[in-house]
Amino acid sequence: MARSKTWVDFPSKPNWTPPPGAVDAHVHVFGPEAEFPFSPLAKYHPEDAPPEMLFALRDHLGFSRNVIVQASCHGTDNAATLNAIAKSAGRARGVAVVDPDIGIDELKRLHAGGVRGIRFNFLKRLVDNAPKDKFIEVAKRIAPLSWHVVVYFEADILEELIPFLEAIPTTIVVDHLGRPDIAQGPGGADITAFKALLDSHPNIWAKVSGPERLSPMGPPFDDFVEVVRPIVERYPDRVLWGTDWPHPNMEHRIPDDGTLVDVLPRIAVTEALQHKLLVANPERLYWAD
Repeated sequence: MARSKTWVDFPSKPNWTPPPGAVDAHVHVFGPEAEFPFSPLAKYHPEDAPPEMLFALRDHLGFSRNVIVQASCHGTDNAATLNAIAKSAGRARGVAVVDPDIGIDELKRLHAGGVRGIRFNFLKRLVDNAPKDKFIEVAKRIAPLSWHVVVYFEADILEELIPFLEAIPTTIVVDHLGRPDIAQGPGGADITAFKALLDSHPNIWAKVSGPERLSPMGPPFDDFVEVVRPIVERYPDRVLWGTDWPHPNMEHRIPDDGTLVDVLPRIAVTEALQHKLLVANPERLYWAD
């Protein structure tokens, strides 16, 4: 499998400066492979994107902290994510991907390493198996740790996922807004269904990230802003944001991270909204202790 590179080496400096304490709440690390091999089940094989590169980007973009989400290329071996958290001097927390049969001792080990949530992936192009019943069991197991569940799915399966989501006893964070069709506009069926989900389930949050994935128009992502700004304003205490660096599977549409940051003041248009999105909300989920 050819190794893919999905990031720019020299991203632009954002024109906008994040507030002090700001968290880039959705990033990944890849490897380094010599130390942390990729899963034999991985659907993609990236070049190394180690912690040192992540932290250099964090500083360049003006952020203070990161939430490192286990990349699917590493499967359920969270060693690379734990390594990155350990090297962050307390400035990173993590979201793990775990075997559904994981025991409490291993969960406590992950907690000690800085993990504060687990991720369930329903994208068929990334995972072969997503056993809902076992996912619900492990979600119940993490509840005493005050962790949350991150769920990644596409808009066409939202309705069938609702009973599963309702069985999860923790806070839930939906990655990339559940991947709505942004071309439908702010009144479109996909985003309307997603807002109905948030309206009826106060434990569900949204990660308002991914213009590079969701916007048919591309930079400066006016279509994404039009759809997402009302979400930030309607649910100010239940939104997170992240660059998604190093942008898995984006080799044909590699984004400039500085440009992504400059979308932020357009979806969170006041200092109060910016502080909730980038500081207060991620602190509640990841640094409550």
